Amino acid sequence: MITYNGSDLILAPLAGFSDVGMRSLCFRYGAGLCFTEMVSAKGLHYNNENTQELLHIGKDEPYTGVQLFGSDPDIIAEAIASERLKNFPVIDINGGCPVPKVVKNGEGSALIEKPELIREIFIKATKAAGGRPVTFKTRKGVTDEELSLDAALAAQEGGASMVTVHGRTRKAMYSGYADLDYIAKIKSALSIPVCGNGDVTDRESYLRMKQTGVDYVMIARGAIGRPYVFAAVKGETPDYKVRELIKEHIGYLSFMADRVVANNMKKQIAFYLKGIPGQKSIKEKVFSATSLEELLFFVDSIQF
Repeated sequence: MITYNGSDLILAPLAGFSDVGMRSLCFRYGAGLCFTEMVSAKGLHYNNENTQELLHIGKDEPYTGVQLFGSDPDIIAEAIASERLKNFPVIDINGGCPVPKVVKNGEGSALIEKPELIREIFIKATKAAGGRPVTFKTRKGVTDEELSLDAALAAQEGGASMVTVHGRTRKAMYSGYADLDYIAKIKSALSIPVCGNGDVTDRESYLRMKQTGVDYVMIARGAIGRPYVFAAVKGETPDYKVRELIKEHIGYLSFMADRVVANNMKKQIAFYLKGIPGQKSIKEKVFSATSLEELLFFVDSIQF
């Protein structure tokens, strides 16, 4: 595994958030690798139109990977070998999504319980990738009694280049705290690089994660509305203005229809505004916007 500019910091694939704008800004502040939102391998197989926007790479993205979710080894391999994914230097297989509708389809964190299937997926995926690294993102386990070590080992045996471990179980979803001891256990059990994920939001939490021995650190929810967190984590004092970040984020999405940009940005802006005085009334205005022009008007009128 390599990353851009020697950084050990990775932006997680975040459904509904890690779009072109977020990724571009995260690279600016020090991310070494960013991932797309998770993309359905079946969606690519069936030429689903909605997946195309998820695969758009912007001009300021030097090293963006794509994350796929699915459970059929042949369909995943087909997606990896397709023309649409040829420009992605890293492919990640999702083995950690806890959302019920994904799990019910046997995808995401449902894979944790099927190490033999994971091994088969990676054998075929790495062959289809033609030398590009294929990585695996998983969780601590299904419950505290059903842990993911076998899943991580199966990915390694199948040819995975790295395993990312979110230190929470599927049952825990996003509650509680990430189990750093378990991440350290995975690191000691594998011979390939390991990336730690969970609760990294500042320099101190980054250093705690590094104490597990991981090679890379993934930032997820801590980067939503805070792309500058990558600079803060490195011990730098980031220079930014929230209004300008929002407008730049919107600008990166110009390849999309205005109404889609407006709808997608509302939830992003809510996170950009966290901690700002009077944010409640500002959010109400933002969510009431019926067009991109109106949304930009509200953004320009915000007093920071």
